[in-house]
Amino acid sequence: MEEETLKEILRRARYVTIAMCRGGEPYLVTLSQGYDEENNRIYFHCAREGKKLDFLRENPQIWGQAILDYGYKEGECNHLYASVMFRGRVTFISDPEEKLQALKLMIRHQDRNPERLFRRLEEWERDGTLGRALVGRIDIEELTGKKSPEVSI
Repeated sequence: MEEETLKEILRRARYVTIAMCRGGEPYLVTLSQGYDEENNRIYFHCAREGKKLDFLRENPQIWGQAILDYGYKEGECNHLYASVMFRGRVTFISDPEEKLQALKLMIRHQDRNPERLFRRLEEWERDGTLGRALVGRIDIEELTGKKSPEVSI
């Protein structure tokens, strides 16, 4: 698949699933995301503790997937989809400006009315909540994908 098609799938997908590994033990998690096409990055936010963080701190290399599911075609034993797989490395953001921009990107990607949530981000900046938010960045190193022939992207 062409790179532009792969990027379009990431632009449309609301969620990604990432696979991690530490000491031979696999772990999988689905995340809401925001795709930064210009820098070929995916941003996500998460709790400040948990199994996912334990895995990523030990091994930040991940393999991920985003799927656009167009449903099963009754009577044809066929499922319509478009998917992109990616390899990358996770970094947790400490820079306040990048964190703010990442959260705005995710809000724009997920919400139909982002402006009201942008105002909430401004409040979080003032009261220190933004500084406590944990935002991850996946720097994409490889993209590949597949789709049903009947699906147009």
